[in-house]
Amino acid sequence: MKLKIIFAGLFVMLLINQQSWAQLFPKYGDSRSGTTGFQFLKIAPDARSVGMGEAFTAVANDLSAVYWNPAGLTKLDTSNIHAQVGQTNYFSNINMQHIVVAKKIRPSVFLAAQLEYLSTGYMNVSTEFAPTGNGQQFNFSDLSAGVTLAKALTDNFSFGFNLKYIREGIATVYTQNVVADFGFQYDIGKGNTRFAVGVSNFGSPTSPGGSLTKLTFGGDSTYKSFEKINVPSIFRLGVATDVVKKNNQILTIAAQLNHPTDNNESFNFGAEYGWHKLLYARTGYQFGTDENYLPSFGVGLAIKRKFGNIRFDYGFQAKKLLGVIHRVTLTVDLF
Repeated sequence: MKLKIIFAGLFVMLLINQQSWAQLFPKYGDSRSGTTGFQFLKIAPDARSVGMGEAFTAVANDLSAVYWNPAGLTKLDTSNIHAQVGQTNYFSNINMQHIVVAKKIRPSVFLAAQLEYLSTGYMNVSTEFAPTGNGQQFNFSDLSAGVTLAKALTDNFSFGFNLKYIREGIATVYTQNVVADFGFQYDIGKGNTRFAVGVSNFGSPTSPGGSLTKLTFGGDSTYKSFEKINVPSIFRLGVATDVVKKNNQILTIAAQLNHPTDNNESFNFGAEYGWHKLLYARTGYQFGTDENYLPSFGVGLAIKRKFGNIRFDYGFQAKKLLGVIHRVTLTVDLF
């Protein structure tokens, strides 16, 4: 009863935040491109979902559910502790790491903690007066830390909620905020077809802090007041089904519609094939995005041990401007 009251209270708080809803569903015809910060929140942290073309909201049944749809945590098995770590490699020493730890705290209720960190290498400070560098350096970093609570309300319906602290810093200026994710999954009871809805990064605008000193013809000028920055909220609607599930083989296909607050709508399609719950192959494609031009793909290997299960996943993406992006994820379930 207490958990139902908590979920109901959180949902009501989200409903009364009219400013955040206005960000999530802007008026028709409004320009949305380049209107938000915290862009790292839009980067998928795990290799499995990337291999499926990021069509994962309805599929989410492992620890990556904290990113895609927190309701998916209820699909975890009865292991005592679940842990996942991941690494994403970009160009120019830009890397992102993520870690998730989850535990079943009571029947049908899961609690998880998550951490994401993106950073760049140090870069030289250049100005109009010193275009090749003035001897100073700076770096760029992003941080997200949060907790997740998920509950299976019935055998077919589950709901989950994230609360995250986010911080973005560049040189001596930083922005911090608190945002929420929530979603549900519903198994329609036929052919293991799942329907899911998720909202990520739901929050209000916030103003940056810190100061920035800039050299001008009149001397040093220090700036301490900045415009408010919106968060990149996104609404996802997904469906997934197992078209093959027999003889130790399973083939899952998934589709997902994305409605971001800072870009056009897009559509994702993906598939995953599993053999004897040991080997996995994945592929997918994102429609309606400027950067995507090749299908993504991925592989997975699951190994059962005496102490639990180990799974290794690899995901591959190719972007027009960002180039090739590699992701690796290691998941451990301890009995």
